[in-house]
Amino acid sequence: MNNFIELISFNFFQNALWAALLTSLMAGIVGTYIVARRNVFISGGITHASFGGMGIAYFLGLSPILGATVFAIGSALGIEWTSKKAGLREDSAIAIIWSLGMAIGIIFVFLTPGYTPNLMSFLFGDILTVKMIDLFLLAILSCIIILLTVIFYHPILFTAFDSDYAQTVGYKSTLIRYIISIIIALSIVLAIKIMGIILVLSLFTIPPSTANLFSKNFKSIIYISVVISLTGSISGLILAYIFDLPSGATIIFTLTGMYALLRILKYVFEKR
Repeated sequence: MNNFIELISFNFFQNALWAALLTSLMAGIVGTYIVARRNVFISGGITHASFGGMGIAYFLGLSPILGATVFAIGSALGIEWTSKKAGLREDSAIAIIWSLGMAIGIIFVFLTPGYTPNLMSFLFGDILTVKMIDLFLLAILSCIIILLTVIFYHPILFTAFDSDYAQTVGYKSTLIRYIISIIIALSIVLAIKIMGIILVLSLFTIPPSTANLFSKNFKSIIYISVVISLTGSISGLILAYIFDLPSGATIIFTLTGMYALLRILKYVFEKR
């Protein structure tokens, strides 16, 4: 216990706890929209496509996060545009952009002279390496997401479940989808440093899916998702410290375990 109290006194662990809180707020809201839209792989497509931007940025001597941001936003808008204007199915557009982004990233990583440990770390993430600038960006984006959700709750709700119907009742669903796509892209980029490209998809899907076991109300799912995400993140962070495990993988393992346990408990109580 004394060791844990001592751990909390360290700045890097305090930063990790703040990152867990802010990421949970961000992922809970954005993830609920993604799950409600029934297209969880859009976050996977954007995430893996952003690796192409990282590879190019690293090759040019620029910030990998900057490259990831450009590619993530471009990929998000590209998925929306191709699925609406080019007549390509959304899942097909995601698959193409997903594969293209990874291919570009791998090529430029290969072309970059020397070893690229910093870039490779983005594949797996590490919440313990979060800095104040990362927390600042997470805080700003979280505030923007919360503000937009409160102000435009009904247009977002209608667009998530049926964008065509939202258009017929007067909401500009196409514009809303483009804006939300940019928000999703930015959320993913900021979460990559914490969870990594490999695991970030789970962060945006497991908490809302868990919350969906107990509620079908969009607003309630958001609240429950944030609580589940925060609980799983902090619990996983503590377990990672105790057993000396990778933080990102342990957090996702914890969230998955929570989903499985709650699903079993729900099944048991429903059978009584």
